[in-house]
Amino acid sequence: MTNKIYDSPAAALDGVLFDGMTIMSGGFGLSGNPESLIPEIRRAGVKDLTVISNNAGADGFGLWMLLETRQVAKMISSYVGENKLFEQQYLSGELALELNPQGTLAERIRAGGAGIPAFYTKTGVGTVVAEGKPVEEFDGELYVRETWLRADLSIVKAWKADPAGNLMFRKTARNFNPNMATAGKVTVVEVEEIVEAGSFDPDHIHTPGIYVDRIVRSTINEKRIEKLTVRQKETA
Repeated sequence: MTNKIYDSPAAALDGVLFDGMTIMSGGFGLSGNPESLIPEIRRAGVKDLTVISNNAGADGFGLWMLLETRQVAKMISSYVGENKLFEQQYLSGELALELNPQGTLAERIRAGGAGIPAFYTKTGVGTVVAEGKPVEEFDGELYVRETWLRADLSIVKAWKADPAGNLMFRKTARNFNPNMATAGKVTVVEVEEIVEAGSFDPDHIHTPGIYVDRIVRSTINEKRIEKLTVRQKETA
């Protein structure tokens, strides 16, 4: 079996980064972001990147780091969220943005991994989302055609991996990460824990190792909370 385990995030990305590439970056809000791999892309200095991600991190965290250094030329996303830098660069014309309904974005990524070049959805019909796209009628309803998304590199964060690259995710980190793992020419996964081969119940594997090229232990596991909400203490 080919050794998929690398010693460091920098080593795991060695030889796969280049200017003008398309990168899928996992995560949903601040959950499941590839926190250890993003800083290495920043250090590598590759530019003119197209980045596919549900959102672009938050101030000082996640993909924000690549926006700050102006390495990203285009974002394909569904949520600008709390990222003021993302908003500023888009409104100033510095950053190209392809905004997708969230479910459409997820399905475009899944389709890319499944080898399905296009599909039809009702979401976005009659809005700016459908501008320039074919619209067809099925059973008396209009549907807009959306195309797959694929990437030169997918960077993914998982909870556990075995040496073959079989992955398990925790909770919200399963949003986008498993689909992105299937849709990259090269998939690099950072994990919190690497377990022995045979440790996983086959029914509990979320992503089969056939989709995973490189694995590295994560060096950053900050797990920020985007908006902390706590219950007020009761007074006597």
